Amino acid sequence: MTNLPPPAEELRLLDAELRRLDLRRAVLLRRREWLVHTLRAAAQPPARGAGTALWGGPPPADGGADARLPEASAPGVQNVLLVLGGVLLTIAAVAFTLVSWGHLGIAGRALVLGALTVAALGGPVVLLRRGLRSTAEAVSALGTALTVLDAYALHEVAFAGTDGFGYAAGASGVLAGVWTAYAVLAGAPAPPPTGARETAQGASAGEGARPGLRHPLPLAVATAHLPLLLWAIAAGAGPHTLTAVLLVSAAGGTAVALRAARVPVRVVAVVGALGMGIAGVLSAGWLCWSASDPGTAARAAALLAGAAAVALLAGRFVPDVDVAMGAALTAGLCLVAGVGGVLRVAVPGAWTVPGCLACGVALLAVDRTALPRPLRRGLVRAAAVVQCFAVLWSVPLVAGSVLGPSAQAARPWSGVPGDVRDAVFTDLPWPPYAATVPLVLAAVAAVLLVAGRNTTRRPAATAAALVLGWAAVFVLPVVLQLPYMAGLVTQGAVVVAALGFAQWADRTGPRPSPLTLTALLLALVTSVDLALLSLASEPATLGVLASLTAVFGAVCRRPGPAPLAAPAALAHATALACATGASAGWRPPQTALLVLLVPAVAALVAARTSGSRTTVPVEAAGAAAGLLALALTVTDPPMLALVLSFGGVLAAGTALRPKRRPAGWAAAALFLLAAWVRLTAWDVTTPEAYTLPVTGPALVVGYLRRRRDPAVSSWTAYGAGLAVTLVPSLLAAWDDRYWLRPLLLGVAALVVSLVGARHRLRAPLVLGGGVLALVTLHELAPYITQVVGALPRWVPPALAGLVLLVLGATYEQRLRDARRLREALGRLR
Repeated sequence: MTNLPPPAEELRLLDAELRRLDLRRAVLLRRREWLVHTLRAAAQPPARGAGTALWGGPPPADGGADARLPEASAPGVQNVLLVLGGVLLTIAAVAFTLVSWGHLGIAGRALVLGALTVAALGGPVVLLRRGLRSTAEAVSALGTALTVLDAYALHEVAFAGTDGFGYAAGASGVLAGVWTAYAVLAGAPAPPPTGARETAQGASAGEGARPGLRHPLPLAVATAHLPLLLWAIAAGAGPHTLTAVLLVSAAGGTAVALRAARVPVRVVAVVGALGMGIAGVLSAGWLCWSASDPGTAARAAALLAGAAAVALLAGRFVPDVDVAMGAALTAGLCLVAGVGGVLRVAVPGAWTVPGCLACGVALLAVDRTALPRPLRRGLVRAAAVVQCFAVLWSVPLVAGSVLGPSAQAARPWSGVPGDVRDAVFTDLPWPPYAATVPLVLAAVAAVLLVAGRNTTRRPAATAAALVLGWAAVFVLPVVLQLPYMAGLVTQGAVVVAALGFAQWADRTGPRPSPLTLTALLLALVTSVDLALLSLASEPATLGVLASLTAVFGAVCRRPGPAPLAAPAALAHATALACATGASAGWRPPQTALLVLLVPAVAALVAARTSGSRTTVPVEAAGAAAGLLALALTVTDPPMLALVLSFGGVLAAGTALRPKRRPAGWAAAALFLLAAWVRLTAWDVTTPEAYTLPVTGPALVVGYLRRRRDPAVSSWTAYGAGLAVTLVPSLLAAWDDRYWLRPLLLGVAALVVSLVGARHRLRAPLVLGGGVLALVTLHELAPYITQVVGALPRWVPPALAGLVLLVLGATYEQRLRDARRLREALGRLR
């Protein structure tokens, strides 16, 4: 039997053998590379071989590691050479025409240019029949350039006195026809395909059996856009005629783009049609909206209608859906722009936008016609764009109506204005032609309701319609210049209606719907504007704020609107309290007592609605009212102390609820601040009066915490409470010239130290002992000073040296004593 080695030994042998093979292979590869390099350096390739490789002959047989792929393909090199040659020939022809033209006679000129043009245009026909397509393209490009030079030369010789634009129009038309005919006649029967791939390429290119030349036909299409425009300029046509010419040229380009089979021709036709069409539409729009009489505006509107017809026709036959929708959108906007331009000079200025809006709404009727779906969708989008522009036109009036009443806050109770517009637009300019803004907003809102009733976007459409309807009603008193009180009543009705709609929309469930939130926000905005607007009159202010408080409070009964309605009611109640105090002639600190009723009510409401979504907003509103009360009493310390105490009571009551225990810290802080403010008002300067109210509760809290958790450190439980009193008292005693404060502080420090030693607590022991030592040092300092002054001057240095000797002699013992003291303190809690 064969004696096999253990697996580990066999694996080691295999690894060693593989390493030897790798080394041998590396040596052989390096030797082969050196041999190949030597042979290539010694061999000189023959000229024929180089030519064969250049013109596409078989590649060298050597396929070693040094064989490299060419950086440029043969067709690419061929195209570069052909393009470069054509460019050089064209430059030479231009130079000959412009520079050397005058050195030849008429016959010589005609002979030279004619011969060059015929040769350049006839050569590609022969080249195409031989299959040299790229060469034919280069030569034909030279020929087309020579035809342009022929036209220039003809103008210089025979038509030098003609108008430049007129000759350019005729020449461009002739050149477009010549290039089109040349592109058709230059085609030849294509050779039979050599493979399925070429057959597929020919079919996909749409070239059929006569591929012809590529560039003459796109060049002819691009040039065909110019004759009409140049002719109109030469004839001195007016702006309407020039615009019509642009649109007709765009229509022709559109027709070519729809009928052309080749992609380059379609691209050129589309670009030309878009350029001419955009220029024509912009020109027609400017003519329409700058016209001074209905006739001129109607002529421009007819041009816009023609552009719309061309766009619709193009969208009807174009296969791409997005392009068709874009064409229909453009057509709809052109129609509306034309009608709007006529209305601008035919009706008063305030009715121009409503007229455009009516046209935009009329476009929606095509959604029920037999037009293709892309066209219908594009026209509907055009109607939406018109409505958006109409809404944007109304924004200045709506924004002024919302922001204008804020100016009344700077001059409250200054007197009842003549009407609502005087009260709102006191510091803002009145927007022009704003009389029909309510009509426009209401119309757009109605369209949204009707258009979105049976769609998946019904909630969003309804919310948008609600906002627009609110805006229409909101600006109506300003537009109609209603009396001041009538305007207040109207805005109050808007608030009530919005809140009623919010309740109606909230009937489906406990969580507020988007419609509910929208209605509530609108009600809040209107109520704020109403409150600001009412500041012009004292009775109006009190009545409006009381009414708003009651209305928002009534809405809080439903869970949906309550999270927004409850804080709004508290905010209006706070404003009512301030207005009531001001009406009664009270000072701000006295008014703060009335404002404190709002946090009290908020605390009661929050306790009743604990756990709901209304609790946090109500508490936030109550806290804001409390901060306002504090701000009102800053100048009156006794009243500030009273307000702080009342806030502490409310915070303590809130802390009784299980989920609001942290409010107890706020209550303690408020009570402490109240005590400090009261002491300051009494001119109390004793620091213990400020610190002892903190130390007592802090020690009690620390004691209760250590009872629940014995692992709590004494520094955590008692350190802050003791330091609050001991440290300020020590600083006060250090400058105190009497004996009572140091005596009491020393006794207190001794008691604290003994309690710490009795219960083995580190914080009382260290703080009490440190304060006691410092107080003792402070009291004995005068006597020590007297003793030192009575001693001879050599005694202090001698004592210092003696102390240092003793410490040095017992250094190790002192270290052991310090270590024992540290360990003893570490064992304390």
